[in-house]
Order: sequence, then C-alpha cells, then structure tokens
Amino acid sequence: MFILKKKDGYARRGVLITPHGEIQTPVFMNVATCAAIKGGLGAEDLREVNCQVMLSNTYHLHLRPGDGLVHEMGGLQKFTGWTGPTLTDSGGFQVFSLSQLRRIKEEGVYFASHIDGKRIFMGPEESMRIQSHLASTIAMAFDECIENPAEYNYTKQSCERTTRWLLRCKAELARLAEQPGTINPRQMLFGINQGSTYEDLRIRHMKQIAEMDLDGYAIGGLAVGESAEEMYRIIEAVEPYMPTYKPRYLMGVGTPQNILEGVHRGVDFFDCVMPSRNARHGNLFTWKGKMNLLNEKYARDERPIDENCGCPACRHHSRSFIRHLIKAKEALGMRLAVQHNLYFYNELTQKIRDALDGDYFESFYQKYHELLAERSQD
Repeated sequence: MFILKKKDGYARRGVLITPHGEIQTPVFMNVATCAAIKGGLGAEDLREVNCQVMLSNTYHLHLRPGDGLVHEMGGLQKFTGWTGPTLTDSGGFQVFSLSQLRRIKEEGVYFASHIDGKRIFMGPEESMRIQSHLASTIAMAFDECIENPAEYNYTKQSCERTTRWLLRCKAELARLAEQPGTINPRQMLFGINQGSTYEDLRIRHMKQIAEMDLDGYAIGGLAVGESAEEMYRIIEAVEPYMPTYKPRYLMGVGTPQNILEGVHRGVDFFDCVMPSRNARHGNLFTWKGKMNLLNEKYARDERPIDENCGCPACRHHSRSFIRHLIKAKEALGMRLAVQHNLYFYNELTQKIRDALDGDYFESFYQKYHELLAERSQD
C-alpha cells in the first residue's frame, strides 16, 4: 500500500508499505548489481549509509551465481544479509545494452551471454520466474528499452509489445505467488512506461498500463542518450496520467540535480550507478557541489571530504589520505569514496523528505537545484 502523505506543488511525500518494511519516499535505491555495491560494500555498509532499498540485477544474478542457487539459499535477503526492501530489475535494460547480441521476438528475447557467449532466452514469464527465485520485494516487469532517438513507428510497436508483455508478467507473478516453495508470495510488481521521447506515445502507453492496477509505475527508457531537458519534458508529459496513489519510479536517474528535478516533477523512486561509479574514480558529491578528489590541491588537505557529512569516510579520514589511496589503487580508497557518495545520496533524499515534511521544499529546491551541479570551489 502506498500512502501519499502530502504534496508541495508536484513534489510528493509518501510511504510504501511492503512485505519487508516501509519505504519512505522520495527515495534513492542503492544499486548492488551482483548483490553487492561495487567498491567493496555489503549489507552492513548499506545500513551505515542509511540505505532504504537495495537494487539488484536480474540479468547478472541469473548468469551467476544463478537464480536457482539464490533461491536455495533463501532469496536475496538471506543470501546477502540485507533485511530491508529489495528491488530487482527485469533484465530488459541489459538486453537493450546487448544490441549486437540479441534478437527480439513476440515470445521474448534471444541473446548471448556477455560472459561466455552462451545462448539465452528471456521473456516475461522467464523474468518473473527468475525474480521470484530472487524473492525481491519489488519485481520489475519485462519490457523493451529502446535507444533515443528512436524511429516513431518502431517505438509505437515496441510500446504495444511491452504492454502485451506486462499482461503476461502480471499473470505469471500471480501464478507463482500460489506455488509451494515461493519465498515471497507477496512480491510486488511495477510496470514500466516506454515511448522514447514521443509525448503522444508516452501518454498513450501510460494510460494503458495504469488500467492494470499494479503496485507501482516506472518511467523507463530515459537517460539513455537524450538531453536532461528532454527527460524533464517527458516526465512532465507523463506525470498527469500516472496513478496518484501508486509510487512513481524514474529508472536509472541520475545526478543529485536530476533527482531534485525529478522530485520537483512528481517522482518518488530513483536509482543510478553514478554515485558508486564516480566515487571509484575520485569524483565525489558534496553540499557545495561536485569535487574531483584527484586534483593536486587536495594532496595536503587535512579536512574531510565534506565537513557537513556524517559518513564513515568523513568521520575518520582526510581528503589527503583518501586521495592517496585512490591514486595508489588501494581498495580502501574506493570503498571510502563509495561510502561517502552513497551516504550523500541517501542524505539528499532524507533532506528532501524533511523539506516536504516541514513545508519548505520549494526554498530547498531553489537553493540546491543548480548548486549541486556546480564544481565545488572548496
């Protein structure tokens, strides 16, 4: 059940009640692709950086260690030690990224493993069965994600196929919920809106899937080549047609500025690999803007990354030390940097929730929506 507690303009403050606990929204989901955060972070670290939702990758876990093994080990929660809510993507985006190795048919997609070239088939039913084995809190529907820009007629056909696939996903997940041995029979299903950058196709598709009364709705197929302005335009076009009392998820987005702009336009859920990926290369986020820790000016800087941050890296270490570790390719350097960036993202959404609770979201937005994208001069 999703409870919409209040609104400020289009921005929404809510809570999603799940089989594995409450999710306070807006929320950033921390991406643990193979059931761990790249950079050496596990379940205990996610708790320390105030993570609410761990997101894992259906495609990668299907290939290794295998969703059957995860099922035998009790599902993602027991397998990883993370006891909070989890979300698994459908595998659709990974299939999209394997454009040279795939063949799309009505029944599903035939593609080759990026690991060993093994031929694999995945359709709506297969995706649901894999995600049921993983026993995530939220399963994503299997969809076709296409590149931007895309040809109009193909995009229209793709949306229609995604709708047909969604119906099959819903039916299969309902069937699986009744099977003996299903770890999470209350697994939730989010549908995905597609349509490239065509407003009419986006709106038409959103109207169709909104009628299916799903547990939540995502906007997919963005942040894959179009400009930020185009992305914001599509969110604004689709938002009036998204069910008010269901959570809204903008997939694969993005920068701190993108998140703030997304909330400002009515989005509740976000995820992105950016904070961990950037951190591993010394690119950090602070309340004074973006920082490249590898710059020479930080070589003798005794201050923490951000003096207003309570993450483990900032509590215990200097910019100088963490910079040294990253430049020396010490694993600890990447780990500390990733801890910082994830803490920052989780704190950002916490501060957004606080601003909505305190009726000052608009002033918070005006203060930070440009500052967070600037280069820190500190």
